Amino acid sequence: MAVQAPAAPAPARPLVSGASVRNLIRRPETGALIGTVSVFVFFAIFGGQQFLSSGGTASWLNVAAELGIIAIPVGLLMIAGELDLSVGSVLASSSMTLAIVSGHYGAPMIIGIGAAIALGLLTGFLNGVLVTATNVPSFVVTLATNFGLAGLTLGFSRVITGTTSVAIEPGSPDKELFGTLLADKFEVAVFWWIGVAVVVGWMLHVSRFGNWIFAVGGDTVSARATGISVRNVKIGLFMGSALGAALVGVIQTILYNSAQVANGQSFVFNSIIAVVIGGVLLTGGYGSVVGVVLGTLTFAIVQQGIYYTGWESDWASFILGILLLAAVLMNNTFRRMALSSSTKKKA
Repeated sequence: MAVQAPAAPAPARPLVSGASVRNLIRRPETGALIGTVSVFVFFAIFGGQQFLSSGGTASWLNVAAELGIIAIPVGLLMIAGELDLSVGSVLASSSMTLAIVSGHYGAPMIIGIGAAIALGLLTGFLNGVLVTATNVPSFVVTLATNFGLAGLTLGFSRVITGTTSVAIEPGSPDKELFGTLLADKFEVAVFWWIGVAVVVGWMLHVSRFGNWIFAVGGDTVSARATGISVRNVKIGLFMGSALGAALVGVIQTILYNSAQVANGQSFVFNSIIAVVIGGVLLTGGYGSVVGVVLGTLTFAIVQQGIYYTGWESDWASFILGILLLAAVLMNNTFRRMALSSSTKKKA
């Protein structure tokens, strides 16, 4: 009987295949993940144990939470090809609305919170209507809204209260829900941020509405031709970004037991910086919620981590500028590589 020769051993499969690498490159959060890990390691080395302590972690995580609640819906709007520069004034006006209604006039907190959220939604609705009805660039419309709403907030605050800062005394349930500190360090806003990320992540990456957002940002004409209501999508997204800003206004007011008309303006460009670092293209049609979360973490780590190095805080702006430029170049490079690999595969 003939003896059968043993079968040749199967070739070893590479741990990381070319397809896996291409799929990873296509992900909009790849560059953001590299940036987040890099800055964390950098400040862990130069910031020492203070940066890695619970207090140090809380310092940048609290910043990331408040910024992230605004940056995530702003990121959706940018994926759809629009910008919102009015979030700073929406935050301040919502904060002052809550303080005036429930602090100055003494109305129940639920009414003040409802009024603050309603003001934010109304502002977002007006932004969306103006952009879609006039075809004026959203940069111009929302910049005008930012200045106009800031002036109205300052004017009405002086007329009603005679001051630009109003104190408030929130009750226990409201304090626990919006303004408490866990372990005396971590803001409850961290959980709001996680909740927003989960809900918006599902909406963008799972629901049909998410497909509409990508379609509108990729090609408005084609999206309209397929039956997508571009107007309604954009109005909804503007309302979402304003809602995030109003929520942070409520959180800050209850956390600090007061509101000031000057609050919020730093969020205008900080949110856009976090979104761009997170892999969202300014041209629209490309991005992810995970990327925005990572971009927000990167921004917060740089902004707070610089204090633990003992260096001048001015270097934080320099590092953020370098990160922003690197993020844009990296995202464009990854996207070109992904498109190139897709073209070769089809060929």
